Amino acid sequence: MILAGGTGQIGKALILSYKDRVEELIVISRSKRKNRGNITYLQWNNLHSNDSLEKLDQADALINLTGKNVNCRYTPQNRKEIMESRTRSITDLCEVFEKTSNPPKVWIQAASATIYRHAEDREMTEVNGEIGHGFSENVCSLWESTFETETAKFTSMRKVILRTSLVLSQNDGVYPRLRKMAKLGFGGSQGNGKQMVSWIHEADVLGIIDFLIENEKLDGVFNCTSPFPIDNRSFMVGLRKSLGSTIGIPLNSLLMKIGAFVISTEAELVLKSRWVIPERLEKSGYEFKFAKLENALRNLILRTSVSCAAMAVTCLIAISSARAQEGH
Repeated sequence: MILAGGTGQIGKALILSYKDRVEELIVISRSKRKNRGNITYLQWNNLHSNDSLEKLDQADALINLTGKNVNCRYTPQNRKEIMESRTRSITDLCEVFEKTSNPPKVWIQAASATIYRHAEDREMTEVNGEIGHGFSENVCSLWESTFETETAKFTSMRKVILRTSLVLSQNDGVYPRLRKMAKLGFGGSQGNGKQMVSWIHEADVLGIIDFLIENEKLDGVFNCTSPFPIDNRSFMVGLRKSLGSTIGIPLNSLLMKIGAFVISTEAELVLKSRWVIPERLEKSGYEFKFAKLENALRNLILRTSVSCAAMAVTCLIAISSARAQEGH
């Protein structure tokens, strides 16, 4: 299996998920990394070497997550990097696989549910969803069209586009930041609170990727999101409840924009209404592990508590060991 872009939130989770289940996991990274066990790291600038081509040949699956993080100010330079990092990775990979005898059997390409327009009036599915217009939506559209055009030459390859929504993960992404805000008392609604939040638990992202790899008849576009999106106000209420936080100071649109500017990001990431439904996944038979927000938040709190407890035990063992050594 090949994983391009394995250093981000989902990439790290996929490495943990697959490293003990595949014969070899090849991770393509910008920086040089040391191989570990059955994990082989290749650098983007060395993919055309004979050794790399030999490693990449005859892979069962390719998952491409490559792309600059959009959690930044949309300056001209950042806009350029956001766009080019997504399209260039696809072009580069296609050029490499043209040199191999057997390209991957399936290519799962990361994309974003942000491709749909701001929607407070109705849900967006793969069939009836309306593509939006603006920088973020245009990036998503070019991302997907580049993938479709560049991979057309691989006629025997199965191709999947995964339009992923807001991913809730214990250690990275938006959840730890929202959790911190809520604990500080700023867990109220954001903007007018009516914008829809399409979200998905990290475990379901991994489950969906597994599902799509295993089901060889599935291809095309899939919305990777919970079947139960929720408005921002209710989302924040659920978050506060899971944390036992009673105070939730709301932040209007102006404050959100000022705050976003101060921390070098864009308010659009929170204020845009994403009302996205995973119609094709449901019809294909995927069963969500965490379909409802309440269950997803409860799981994240539990995992956080377990991690904290494990860390505390590790510290106690280290302290006891140090004292024992001092005694000798």
